[in-house]
Amino acid sequence: MPQPPFLPAAGAVLVLHGGRADALTPPPLLNLPGLRMLPFARAMNHSPLFADVLVASVRYRLRGWNGHRADPVQDTRQALKELRHAAGPLPVVLVGHSMGARAALRAADDPQVRGVVALAPWCPPGEPTEHLAERTIVALHDEADRITSATNTWHYLARADAAGARVRGIRMPHGRHAMIRDARLWHRLTTTFTAAVLGLTPPPGSTPHSETLWSPAPLDAADITLPGL
Repeated sequence: MPQPPFLPAAGAVLVLHGGRADALTPPPLLNLPGLRMLPFARAMNHSPLFADVLVASVRYRLRGWNGHRADPVQDTRQALKELRHAAGPLPVVLVGHSMGARAALRAADDPQVRGVVALAPWCPPGEPTEHLAERTIVALHDEADRITSATNTWHYLARADAAGARVRGIRMPHGRHAMIRDARLWHRLTTTFTAAVLGLTPPPGSTPHSETLWSPAPLDAADITLPGL
């Protein structure tokens, strides 16, 4: 059997940007949703916790979700397949924003995926959660977001919890949908929780004898203490 072309790694992160509800055209060369996620990937690459972790971005064929086609889910599954070929069966965390978060959550049934860090996710009512058993789902959302609904996110997490996932919602104080204001806080929380889902560090707020962090009830970001914040 041929060996993967990459050296052994502790895990991998796939970053998924946002898009549109309906669009059958490819993303433009200057793709703002994709650019928005570059600082998140950079923050992980610069963290010592990710020294042995592959961080890559998923490329979409089309800009839109496109109803039952769910095009970015197909792209995510293809990226996971290519990752297995390139680096072997690594544990993976999917980090997605908006439509990308919805795609990440749909694709979390892949056996490599340990969990999802969802940023201002698009979680419409009725979005499936049964496949999330034994996965870890962390969602960051500003309740002032006018593009996607934080209330829908908290409801989604409650259903995922009932389905057997470990979940935590984090109520962000600023940033709305674009995550620009207090961007550093978004980046640091995303990096820390991604590392925790990969098992590289204990989750913030946990103790050796309890996992009080995990709950479907949203937690204010101000109640999470991180080094350097």
